[in-house]
Amino acid sequence: MGNEMMAGRKDDGGAVPALEVFGSVGRTREGIAPHGSGLPSDSGACGLFDPSLAARPVVLFDFDGTLANTQPAIMRVVSEVLARRDISLTEAQMLPLIGPPLEDGIRLVANVSEDEALRITAEYRDLFARTVTAADIPLFPGTAALLDALAAAGKRIAVATSRLEASTAELVRDLGVTHFEAVCGRVPGVRQTKAESIAAALAALDVRPEDAVMVGDRMYDVLGAAELGIPCIGIYSGAAAPGEHEEAGAAAVCSDMFDVARVLGA
Repeated sequence: MGNEMMAGRKDDGGAVPALEVFGSVGRTREGIAPHGSGLPSDSGACGLFDPSLAARPVVLFDFDGTLANTQPAIMRVVSEVLARRDISLTEAQMLPLIGPPLEDGIRLVANVSEDEALRITAEYRDLFARTVTAADIPLFPGTAALLDALAAAGKRIAVATSRLEASTAELVRDLGVTHFEAVCGRVPGVRQTKAESIAAALAALDVRPEDAVMVGDRMYDVLGAAELGIPCIGIYSGAAAPGEHEEAGAAAVCSDMFDVARVLGA
């Protein structure tokens, strides 16, 4: 995204007027895209956005599909577990797995009962823990530099995910990422929803919702943050359907972490 894609345009007096929060249109190389169009992964554009997002002192990140490219590993392991039951799904059919709690995603894509989804989930977690390494779930390009820049600017950073908290903390450690003050996810019997994970991250940092901005790759991140009055920057990293972030009401829509850095002024 070039200089012409700044958050605001200076008027004659040199001030940068505020723009309405982005959520209904996206800017592509050709101009303004209509509502619900989505953004291609190579667009290099994050559209119009409220420049006040960069002033928020707390940034919360989703994990899967946002910080780390876990999609290939997740799909490989799920495919192997489903194959034991003679269930075969294409990659496109498995995309809804990315985002919601795993057992919910499995029920959705495999059309199985709740009990069977729980059994599949248990097998998946065992196989994932035994076969997936940090090399299989790399950080997305630009992520390390963004985290470094946010930390250098004094921002407070945490993870809020629908993945189980314990496994997320292990993966963060394995990736060698040390920027996060807290890693908050689902805890069976204690914390289940995306909004609850976000609330836990706020509590861990002892900050208010108005201090924070969320960054995520699915509508669940946008909607979960909205429950707490927190704006969310949506990323089209591969799992979200075209227009998903716009429909959910994302405060900005980006194609990658380089665009997120521009929105956050990093």
